[in-house]
Amino acid sequence: MKTTIVCGLLGAGKTSFIQHYVKTVSGKTVVLVNDFGKAGIDGEIFSADGVDSIELPSGCVCCTLKFDLITTVEKIRDTLSPDNFLIEPSGVASPSGVLEVLEILKISPVTVVGIVDATEFIELHESRMYGSFFEDQIVNSDIVLVNKVDIVGEELILRTVRTIEEMNAAAIIFRTIKADVKGFFPAVSGSQRFLNRETPHFQLDTVSLKLGGQGKFSVYEAFFRDMAKETYGRVIRAKGLFQTDKGPFRFDLSFGKMDSSPFERPVTDNRLVVIGEDLKKDVITEKLTTLLSSQPTVL
Repeated sequence: MKTTIVCGLLGAGKTSFIQHYVKTVSGKTVVLVNDFGKAGIDGEIFSADGVDSIELPSGCVCCTLKFDLITTVEKIRDTLSPDNFLIEPSGVASPSGVLEVLEILKISPVTVVGIVDATEFIELHESRMYGSFFEDQIVNSDIVLVNKVDIVGEELILRTVRTIEEMNAAAIIFRTIKADVKGFFPAVSGSQRFLNRETPHFQLDTVSLKLGGQGKFSVYEAFFRDMAKETYGRVIRAKGLFQTDKGPFRFDLSFGKMDSSPFERPVTDNRLVVIGEDLKKDVITEKLTTLLSSQPTVL
């Protein structure tokens, strides 16, 4: 069972990488998803691509869900027996915690793919906003994708690559657009990982909502733009799947940058996950109630 951990901060491109990756491998593939919120959006995205996915929603696999991770991985190995097994921890989980679980279960080889957003990596690294948690992802990665290189200058890309090389000289580094490795993915596994037994961690607020009925595309777009302006607190990441008057759409917000794209199939349950600091949870719920003329369900 070829096992791959895909790590990276919120919005770096983990989901996009997995969507590309599963198209390049043969045999049975299973993805274990640990969404930070309770809405399980990534699981539905992979299912829409025809990929077997299992969700561990709401919580962090490196601490509160550690026992669940152990039992779930055992079940996947023993009953599903995939050729390719991918684990996508939440963007606020540390790979060292997942590696420890796989070590306990004697699962090998394991490849860790770290994905960084070239538009913000240097700023976040220099600010020390995420401290040792941020470093844990880079230090434990066998492969690091410097993603979104199409929207930044060469000088910032080079600074990002040099900084990663200083943190982890053994890592293989790729420059990518939309986390696409163009079908080339070397089979490597690390031998000099730093397994931090006291897994670095930080706390974020989260809001997970189920929204009834069909809303207008313009309403969801305006709401996401308001979140980008920190109207509802400091939103680090927001994801939504919505059935709109223009069809099914996926909305994403990451560190002030918003994006929307058509979804592959109808959305039966409109869902929203918001992750950030000092979130105005009641205000978010009240605003959506007014905009959609229906009361959201808190998950």
